[in-house]
Amino acid sequence: MLPRPRPLRSLFVTATSLLVGGLALGTPVTAHATSPIDAAKALAAPNVPGANNWSCRPSSAHPRPVVLVHGTFANGSVNWITDAPTLAARGYCVFALTYGAMPNIPVLRAVAPVADSAAQLSTFVDGVLAATQAAQVDIVGHSQGGMMPRYYLKFLGGAAKVHTLVGLAPSNHGTTLDGLAILASSFPGAAGILNSGCPACADQIVGSALLARLNSGGDTVSGVDYTVISTRYDEVVTPYATQFLSGAGVHNVTLQNLCPSDISEHAAMAFDPVVLHETENALDPAHATTSTCLSHG
Repeated sequence: MLPRPRPLRSLFVTATSLLVGGLALGTPVTAHATSPIDAAKALAAPNVPGANNWSCRPSSAHPRPVVLVHGTFANGSVNWITDAPTLAARGYCVFALTYGAMPNIPVLRAVAPVADSAAQLSTFVDGVLAATQAAQVDIVGHSQGGMMPRYYLKFLGGAAKVHTLVGLAPSNHGTTLDGLAILASSFPGAAGILNSGCPACADQIVGSALLARLNSGGDTVSGVDYTVISTRYDEVVTPYATQFLSGAGVHNVTLQNLCPSDISEHAAMAFDPVVLHETENALDPAHATTSTCLSHG
């Protein structure tokens, strides 16, 4: 079996170490906000290069802001240190939130119930739309961040406000407790709360009530374009094909079909340049180009 891609995973672990050291904490509170923009700013992830410029106005080439949604145990400051500045440099208005804090659980985010996190995403999107004066956003989410927005689309009115959802290794149909334990190993302190302090973890286990409700009646909602990008080397959401969606407007992509030599696993999907290239194709399909294996890490 091929080894895991150490350079990209090392980047993720290094970023996580900074998070635990207190250098990249998101603001978990939205109370007392006086406007949609203020409420969104209260959720914005700090210190994300290229992201959360509230004076950004979308261009005719990229008319929709891109909202980046991180995965379980992470936050927006950790998850998007590669993708956010790249997308911003290419002319997108980019916004990244941190969501899913729980009382008495420091540092770790995206651990609250998925429904609560989806409500925070709704607040953030409303603020982004108000600030940018755009009609819709596109969402790019990693892991839980690729699945949780589907709750927002289906149950919280998000379908009218979102044009495209791109999921990177999303937990669309759940994972196992073993998979979540592997994910927790990358985040100091996460293993200790896996069973007792992480409602989002319970929501993402195969067969959960949340997933049953989310996937009942079909995986998608009308009017939204969906792209799912998965890797055969995913050790967290397994089997990797369970990440794929069925329905109209769905484009399912296996990373190794684009680049057979790319062995990025679950965490590395947020840092992989081939994945980012395919994400850009999903955001701007009229100008899509063929992905290559160059510099995939």
